[in-house]
Amino acid sequence: MDNSLSLQLLGEFIGTFVLVLLGDGVVAGVSLRKSKAEGSGWIAITLGWGLAVTLGVYASSFLSPAHLNPAVSVGMAIAGKFPWSSVIPYSIAQILGGLVGGIIVWIHYYPHWKETKDKDAILGTFATEPAIRNYSMNFISEVVGTAVLIFGLLAFTRGQFTQGLNPIAVGVLITAIGLSLGGTTGYAINPARDLGPRLAHAMLPIANKGGSDWAYSWVPILGPVVGAILGAICFNLIP
Repeated sequence: MDNSLSLQLLGEFIGTFVLVLLGDGVVAGVSLRKSKAEGSGWIAITLGWGLAVTLGVYASSFLSPAHLNPAVSVGMAIAGKFPWSSVIPYSIAQILGGLVGGIIVWIHYYPHWKETKDKDAILGTFATEPAIRNYSMNFISEVVGTAVLIFGLLAFTRGQFTQGLNPIAVGVLITAIGLSLGGTTGYAINPARDLGPRLAHAMLPIANKGGSDWAYSWVPILGPVVGAILGAICFNLIP
């Protein structure tokens, strides 16, 4: 990447903003009362998130590597494809992009918060929550999902069939993880995707909201980081 670090950080901010705006946007459409998409279900959410990631990558890849995810930055650094010195600046830009994306989702769906009485549904629009709260198993779910993500992304860097199609391949990978592995925790697999919007939920005067569930918030932060480390190590074992 020939762009300056400041331009790369702008790219990571823009890409993560698009990712969260469209990803949390589809969750809001499915979950909030009196939305035309209300009740569309998990298939709509996973497809929406896959498309959100694809479009986020396209929106930012002319400025940065389009990691859009601190776990991806960590995994790429472990694989020797990204400088460790850029991991923290990238992560900050990604979290800020997620925060602003969450704020715009709140504005876009503004009348619907008052119509929605389910506090869990409101929080789930911004951040992930487990289907069954079991912190150790929830953590493992995030580790497994993120390890698959990082291994897949690294494989794409070597593959001949994804050249020029990487953003689409990444979207397909995200959709597959969501459909197959996401039902346990809502598959954050991205600390910025969870922490940024969770901060927005905590900060904003959202009608009918409850707490931001900070007791759970470490799972979608640490789980993806550990998963990224394992996924990158496994990939590095391949000659």
